[in-house]
Amino acid sequence: MSIFDQNPYESHPALSTTEADLLWEYAKLAQHIKDLTATTKQLSEQPDQNLLVRLRVLERKMSLVLTLFKASVWGVINEQAAATDSPGQYVDTTTSM
Repeated sequence: MSIFDQNPYESHPALSTTEADLLWEYAKLAQHIKDLTATTKQLSEQPDQNLLVRLRVLERKMSLVLTLFKASVWGVINEQAAATDSPGQYVDTTTSM
């Protein structure tokens, strides 16, 4: 019998109806806390495989973005170096070749 199905305090002779209902709510809350604790413990002991897969995909995408960013910065640096090597000539760095 689950604590959520029936109030175990309703037939207690020393409790009023309000007290029995209040104790039942506390018992249900305590059961929810126990369930939450068990779930949290399970999650902390074993990593979520679905989350790990999604994080690996994100990691690959982030490394690709970082590589592309480094390449674009390197390209800008090289364009600026080429522009300073020939001071008498105008080099348009806004158009792509």
